Amino acid sequence: MNQANNRKGKVVIVSGPSGVGKSTVCREVAARLQDVYLSTSVTTRPKGPGETHGREYWFVSEQEFQDLIERGLLLEHARVFGHLYGTSKDKVDEALEAHKTVILEIDVQGARQVKTLYPDAVMIFVLPPSERVLADRIGRRGREDSEDAEERLDGAGSEIAAAWQYYEHMVINEDLEQAINEVIQIIREIPGSG
Repeated sequence: MNQANNRKGKVVIVSGPSGVGKSTVCREVAARLQDVYLSTSVTTRPKGPGETHGREYWFVSEQEFQDLIERGLLLEHARVFGHLYGTSKDKVDEALEAHKTVILEIDVQGARQVKTLYPDAVMIFVLPPSERVLADRIGRRGREDSEDAEERLDGAGSEIAAAWQYYEHMVINEDLEQAINEVIQIIREIPGSG
């Protein structure tokens, strides 16, 4: 049975390399539009400075994450930079049943999994204005040591290459306000969205 035929809301996938600002864009879009549910991912990565369980992520142990997989409670999941990330299926289903636009801020691997479940999902990739700007943003976050930051920067190239192949919309986050407005416009143009 195709889940897309049974749901009432819309699925919007937002991806981009680490440090591009996609979390900020997604939070602002959700705050400015009505009937939007911004999904909070589950992860095994350690909590960063200033992060709160249930706000940025649901922080769980590797065993708890494996239990979620085994019980079929994740819509998608992937290992990214040594940590597991996934999307809680029940919360997404509830939001779709309530006719909400569901924003999933997920990586390229997860996006491809979700697209097979929801073929009409709208896919948006947030790009940095340049590699140098991305490197500066990753460095300013202060969450990674230099080796991790370098790994994330190296991974950005393959993510961007995949994005050109799989994503319908590319938004360059050079000016945050403009990027937010572009994503809002894309969502408003989805048939049945307001």
